[in-house]
Amino acid sequence: MREPDSFIHFEAISKVFGAVTVVDALDFHVARGEFVSLLGPSGSGKTTLLMMLAGFETPSGGSIHVDGRRVEHLPPHKREMGVVFQNYALFPHMTIAENVGFPLKMRGVARSERDARVKRALDLVRLGHLADRKPSQLSGGQQQRIALSRALVYEPKVVLMDEPLSALDKQLREHMQLEIRALHRDLGLTVIFVTHDQGEALTMSDRVAVLNRGKIEQFDTPSGLYDRPRTRFVAEFIGETNLLAGRVAQRSGEAATVALASGASVTCDRGAAFDTAQEVMVSVRPEMLHLVQDASADNALPVTIEDHVYHGDHIRLHLACGESRLVARAGRRDAAPPIGSKAFASFAPGDCSLVAP
Repeated sequence: MREPDSFIHFEAISKVFGAVTVVDALDFHVARGEFVSLLGPSGSGKTTLLMMLAGFETPSGGSIHVDGRRVEHLPPHKREMGVVFQNYALFPHMTIAENVGFPLKMRGVARSERDARVKRALDLVRLGHLADRKPSQLSGGQQQRIALSRALVYEPKVVLMDEPLSALDKQLREHMQLEIRALHRDLGLTVIFVTHDQGEALTMSDRVAVLNRGKIEQFDTPSGLYDRPRTRFVAEFIGETNLLAGRVAQRSGEAATVALASGASVTCDRGAAFDTAQEVMVSVRPEMLHLVQDASADNALPVTIEDHVYHGDHIRLHLACGESRLVARAGRRDAAPPIGSKAFASFAPGDCSLVAP
């Protein structure tokens, strides 16, 4: 059933290749003007889902609605979507202006209007001065911006991007993330963005759908995914986390006390989804672990410092906690404790999450 603010609606959408189910009966919504990333490892179904929305793959089942209209039976050129591919897909024999104007030419737009819209589209990405050059004369970052300009030139309802930044170096990639975010905000675009890069998804998106083996593990805001993962897969795939195995010993409202396999007990404020005696994993991000000498501190776990590694903006501490191995982050100005020394790793009840093992 469509939600009232749903602009794009995937309803029980599936894709099967032979005996392999690549997308498994997914149902989710995207609001108008929203920037949504499809995030997951290779083979999770994210690109296949994007290609079904674009019209380059046919669903094996289910339906796709865009602005209240079913589109899964329509050819790509009738879906009013701009697509930016990983390899840019620019025509090498055409000038930049001809590349950007190609979608308009195929739609029969008059030459005078086509020229005006190409100029506007190139100015959006600040490359109007390169209109007469060929793609081979441009850098990778410039080609990526031209591909984006071509996707925007006919003012589509939706812009689809399939890992468009993966071929760029780190500094240029981060710069382009900000450029695409600014265009999304300024133009009010609805964007579906495929990536396998967790940092990229967290940086750019309003919401992120984390896919695993054709299913959505969690569809949430970046902070929701990072601070409140619902599954072990999400906790481990988004950033870095420490996982402590245990069993729910007691419930009190939203909070739960967990008896760890090591014999210690910890409290988590977000344990309402689990029943007493249920096996769980306590997920704690490294920056939420603090080394203290006070055994009465919140969720204090006895640890031995095994190593510390300098990372420029922080120090990475490797800790042994019984049979478990933990990672904590200390500020670069903090004195690193001696290797082999003892301490307690403490974290607040509100700084952890419980996930199913």
